Amino acid sequence: MAGSIKHTVKQWLKKGMYDFVKVCPPARKLVRNMLFRYRGWVYRRAVRGVVTDPNLMVFCVFSGRGYSDSPRALYEYMVNREEYQNYRYVWVFQQPQRFRWLEEQFPNTSVVAWAGSAYQKAMAAAKYWIFNYRVSDHIWPRADQVYLECWHGTPLKRLGYDLETNGNVMNSNSEIRQKYDLDAAKFRYILSPSAFATEKFTSAWNLKAIGKESAVIQEGYPRNDFLLNHTEADVERVKKSLQITPEAIGGRKVILYAPTWRDNQHDSSTGYSYQLGVDFDRLRQALGEDVIILFRAHYLVASQFDFAAYAGFVYDVSGWPDINELYIVADLLITDYSSVFFDYANLKKPILFYMYDLAAYRDDIRGFYLSLEELPGPIVETEAELIAAIPEDLARPAYDEKYQRFHQRFNHLDDGNASERVVKRLLEES
Repeated sequence: MAGSIKHTVKQWLKKGMYDFVKVCPPARKLVRNMLFRYRGWVYRRAVRGVVTDPNLMVFCVFSGRGYSDSPRALYEYMVNREEYQNYRYVWVFQQPQRFRWLEEQFPNTSVVAWAGSAYQKAMAAAKYWIFNYRVSDHIWPRADQVYLECWHGTPLKRLGYDLETNGNVMNSNSEIRQKYDLDAAKFRYILSPSAFATEKFTSAWNLKAIGKESAVIQEGYPRNDFLLNHTEADVERVKKSLQITPEAIGGRKVILYAPTWRDNQHDSSTGYSYQLGVDFDRLRQALGEDVIILFRAHYLVASQFDFAAYAGFVYDVSGWPDINELYIVADLLITDYSSVFFDYANLKKPILFYMYDLAAYRDDIRGFYLSLEELPGPIVETEAELIAAIPEDLARPAYDEKYQRFHQRFNHLDDGNASERVVKRLLEES
């Protein structure tokens, strides 16, 4: 009983502190600076005397939340080839017990817990850090260590130094820029899939001002190799795992609905939230005999949905390890401002944009890098339009002239061999 009361009081105090620093920038800056200094001191003390191992690599996706994206593609390319068997690999996860199978399948791989002592020592020892998101603020590479920032998508939404709005509920624009400054100061390279992305990454991370324009590796996205190389057996395997085989769902089409999160929807006790802009009851009534929906929420808000009432119509795939496997089984992608459509376009299948809060998102939250006229699919803003557009999009030829122009501009380097090119450049140039 006493322990329960102590925990409750601790949570109450934590929430009160979080609420205060959220609305008080000076306090937020002070607390973050204190944590940064303390964690840095702990890290330096824990790794004192550790030297760099030229054959050790650390991989991490979204601060240890999963096994996917370009770090996975680069890892699997290397671990399955004889010429890289002298390397040792460390994967970092927030729930490492879920991924022990990697150690069993690949003896030269170790799995460690995010932010734990083994993680800190691996970061201090590894010559190569392969991340798709920012490295912990207090951990810095030495001169002989190489941080490859894979990033996690071609941006539609403005990033970093390119934001024209007033920040978000957690960070002012100056605080956002400080985070990008910190990341840019650390990474040796950042991946880019196209000239468009190279231009935007260069401006978002302010690379020209700090003399790091040459840090961009423009070779295509390794994670998209799977989309170019997958087989029908892969499709059948994923459908069987999801229980959406033709025997299970009949002739219904598969829709992947993958909206992004909203920067301005945040609560101090629960973190980021997401308000569904779609009525699944209405969709089921109108289209339930013809389609099923795979719902993929952004990882920041994925835990907030319960779709038990929509069993057999909406399948919650937010926790599915790799979105690439969802792409290959989907007949149609519905998204809003997420970068998923850039990758999905490699499959040349229909894409529909449901932007029910378009004006607010464009003008008040993030803003866009390209004209919406360039998007490879129709835009709808109301549920009625969405319901009408779904069967139309499924029936029409998807890969029209506009779609082809989009694909050539943004995905022309995605040819199934990006992992090979990136690994060779990474090892040869560093």
